[in-house]
Amino acid sequence: MTFFDNGFSKEDIFNPEINYDTIIDSRDGQVYKIVTIGSQIWMAENLDYADSVKTPSLLEKSWCYHNKIENGEVAGRLYTWAAAIDSVSLAEDSENPITCCTNVECTLPETVQGICPEVFHLPSSEEWTILETFVGGNTEAGTYLKSKAGWKKYVDVSNLDSFGFSAFPAGQIHLTLSLNFDNGLYTTSWWTATENSSIYANPRYMTFSKNYIGSVNLSKIVGYSVRCIKN
Repeated sequence: MTFFDNGFSKEDIFNPEINYDTIIDSRDGQVYKIVTIGSQIWMAENLDYADSVKTPSLLEKSWCYHNKIENGEVAGRLYTWAAAIDSVSLAEDSENPITCCTNVECTLPETVQGICPEVFHLPSSEEWTILETFVGGNTEAGTYLKSKAGWKKYVDVSNLDSFGFSAFPAGQIHLTLSLNFDNGLYTTSWWTATENSSIYANPRYMTFSKNYIGSVNLSKIVGYSVRCIKN
């Protein structure tokens, strides 16, 4: 499968010099590469889980870029924040039900599994900071975590993907009447389990023109990628 008709296969995203491990998502049988970076174990690709029957939080809240399944198979799906944290599961927790979604600010548990596979969870902003610090600091982390394939800016890719994180520019979706997909091959963003207010959460993002990883408060209803970290 290729992404955006530009000839990028899923295997093109990964660094062939890195020894990846794999996990199988028991919910749908998908296989994901994982990688150890410092003290953390991250998925080395974006989540592509879509079963809204097993996980009702996903109903009408996740998309493949341009609504093409082949794009999701390469770059993962895009999710709202409520979908990423699995808001329905949180609300239906028999021991500690939490109403947490768009327009509702809440106190989330310390670890939020969200829509991640078993023994993985949706990383907090603090866990992203640990990753950024380990690879050399926020201002240059984007260089060392970006995949060698896909990014528009880079000609010299020698420093890209030094740790096997393989961050691919998967774009985003704005939930307007027309479902506006944009910035594929130029930017990528991931939800964290950290919210700022009833309407904003705190994703991480990378862009083709900068080497840093950005952290900003953005609307919970924008569709971003999900990258999971091991418990």
